[in-house]
Amino acid sequence: MALNSIEDVLFPGGDVELERVTAGLDLVLVEVAACGPAVRCPDCGIRGRRVHSTYWRTVAERPLTGRKLLVRLRVRRYFCDRARCGRRTFVEQVRGLSERHLRASTGLKDWLRAVAVELGGRAGERLCRKLSVAAGRTRLLGLLEAPDVPEQAPRVLGVDEFAFRRGRTYGTLLVDVETGRVVDVLPDRTSQTFAAWLREHPGAEIVCRDRASAYSRAIKKATPNAVEVADRWHLLQNLSAAVEKTCHQHRTCLRKHADQEAPPEPPAIDLPLLQEPRTPIVGRTRDRHADVHRLLEQKWTISAIALHLRLDRKTVRRFKTTPLDELIASAREFGAREQELIVPFKPYLNSRFTAGCTSAQQLFREITERGYRGSVQVVRRHVASLREGTAEPVRADIPSPRRITSWIMRPTGTLTEPKQDRLLDVRIACPDIARAYDLARCFHDLMTNRLGTLLPDWIDQAEQDAPAPMRSFAGFLRRDLPAVTAGLTLEWSSGKVEGNVNRVKTLKRAMYGRASFRLLRIRILTRG
Repeated sequence: MALNSIEDVLFPGGDVELERVTAGLDLVLVEVAACGPAVRCPDCGIRGRRVHSTYWRTVAERPLTGRKLLVRLRVRRYFCDRARCGRRTFVEQVRGLSERHLRASTGLKDWLRAVAVELGGRAGERLCRKLSVAAGRTRLLGLLEAPDVPEQAPRVLGVDEFAFRRGRTYGTLLVDVETGRVVDVLPDRTSQTFAAWLREHPGAEIVCRDRASAYSRAIKKATPNAVEVADRWHLLQNLSAAVEKTCHQHRTCLRKHADQEAPPEPPAIDLPLLQEPRTPIVGRTRDRHADVHRLLEQKWTISAIALHLRLDRKTVRRFKTTPLDELIASAREFGAREQELIVPFKPYLNSRFTAGCTSAQQLFREITERGYRGSVQVVRRHVASLREGTAEPVRADIPSPRRITSWIMRPTGTLTEPKQDRLLDVRIACPDIARAYDLARCFHDLMTNRLGTLLPDWIDQAEQDAPAPMRSFAGFLRRDLPAVTAGLTLEWSSGKVEGNVNRVKTLKRAMYGRASFRLLRIRILTRG
């Protein structure tokens, strides 16, 4: 093979002359000499005419056939003949191969930068080791540079928060909704920081956000002419929470209706007097509720209580505002799927226990032959409750509030016929749940058909005769009426922002919490 063809393969477009190639088992050494025209002084721009000297420099290149490739490059040092120039000599650089103070070729540098962008430091170092490229994590991370943030904000700007440490510290992600690219990352989620960014980067005409009040205050303060758009997904989430709370509050209606409609129970079983089940989660719920309210009576703040009890602030607020009966009902639903599997077999277990069979293992084998697919631990707990007298009587099955909410929020056409029948029974049993169903379906239609102009009428109806959670939801909508109306009318939403938030979570978890905000911001922007 001719030397010129090797030069064209190894150094395409470079003005070099191949002198020697030495190939080993793990290393290929190529010696070349720069032979291009004289270059210009980097300070004054005068082309060099006199050669001061030549010297060898070693440049690492991209691997060749799985072996390391080193280039020994002979370059020329020129005199600068301009008297007023402060530089006396300068060295030529080979286009596409060398840069000043760089011990890697420009091609290898681009490779390493791409690895650092995609994988970061430690993972990138492991990949480079497998690719026969010498690059440590510090070197890889040093190649990362944040791109410049545009001076003008995008026309349609999306804003949302993400957690550096969930429940403690948060940042803000700004996204161009039209292109889906991340514009900037802010170190916190305060209204002051976001308002300052909007002043420095004017031009946003539409801002998509969630229901966070801090972002709304910043928008009104910095860009009062921008149209705020409340995200539709968050609106549905808030509506779902209101419906579920309504179902929680009227669970007694469902129980009463189910007991009236239920068929006669099996022959009565002589069990001890029913007592409150002493399950760990119910006891822990009672203790936490008592501790939170005891500290609240002592004028403790929510943050102080959360720090003292080692709980999340949202958990403390839930224990503060939610009645104890609802908290205990939620605690009893823990592991509800396992409990549901044994419900059809409880009459049989109770009758066999009364007949004298008290072995949980034997009862487990018997109901397994009859179709039980749960675990033996559930059977043991039920038999233990029979021994202690804490077993609840076999009662008609009623759906949980979360399941009813899923039936209501799901499009009607996607429900199976049995689920539609059960939902109809629930609506017949409780007028308040039926009213919440009607309002939820109406709101869903407004959102699907983009009929935001009819939203005030919906709010008026909800505030007149709806259950308390639905009235509270309607009040929230009224306080943020322009943004919610825009969210139910315009095509824009925070969907692309949420997608980028998920990508940020992936990056954050891949870095295992070691990275600083600066490095995380660079990786987010370079991959945006």
